[in-house]
Amino acid sequence: MFNHHFFDGKAALEICRTFLQEDKGEGVIMVTDPPFGGLVEPLAVTFKKLIAMWKEGQSQDNNQKELPIFWIFPYFFESRICQFFPSFCMLDYQVDYDNHALYKHGKTGRKQSPVRIFTNIPPNKIILPVEEGYRFCPLCQRYVSLENQHCEHCNSCTSKDGRKWNHCFLCKKCVKPSWIHCSICNHCALPDHSCEGPKDGCFICGELDHKRGTCPNISASKKANKAVRKQKQRKSNKMKMETTKGQPMNHTSVTRKKKRRERAHQYLCS
Repeated sequence: MFNHHFFDGKAALEICRTFLQEDKGEGVIMVTDPPFGGLVEPLAVTFKKLIAMWKEGQSQDNNQKELPIFWIFPYFFESRICQFFPSFCMLDYQVDYDNHALYKHGKTGRKQSPVRIFTNIPPNKIILPVEEGYRFCPLCQRYVSLENQHCEHCNSCTSKDGRKWNHCFLCKKCVKPSWIHCSICNHCALPDHSCEGPKDGCFICGELDHKRGTCPNISASKKANKAVRKQKQRKSNKMKMETTKGQPMNHTSVTRKKKRRERAHQYLCS
């Protein structure tokens, strides 16, 4: 999936090609549910290769057609996916998994799944079940969740995570209900966010030409964090010892120590 490799070699590749091009590709739709920890870019490269394989069987008249795709992935990857596939849109449908402890519907899973469906099929052609809490927005011309209210200022149903978002007139867009506008950062964020943190680039040194994982100062940062944790641990242990000193010893522990001393004395005397 990540490197477009067929384990059975050219024979498997030809089976895939034949399947995609059968009946000039009519009736084919690609449904993919990749691991959420996977990078979007290698997945997009593989999908584009499958799209190109599908287009080989298309006539010149249908050259502008796209292979219909349903890509199941968390909603916070929307900007990244649309970067590689600008024609994609995200549906409001919340995908649950019966065999996943975190993404299944019920008491043990999340209240609202972050998993969505990204597709190049026009959203007005996809009907979401009303009995599961979805409604049709006549202004957006698509199905959305009940909590996703239409914003007259943005002219769109703006919520991404299933909750009702609030419009910020300073940011000129809708934001999560837990966010507030920060006058220092000049944008909305969580109330306890750090204003000093870098907006882009590396979170360790603040440089824009690399990310945290490839930062040359990452080892120094880890050492500093480790030293801070050790200092906190020593402080915690010291506080525990001081608390113990100020309290009377347990009667049971005193009795046990007395018995141990008596047994040791008897052993020496014998």
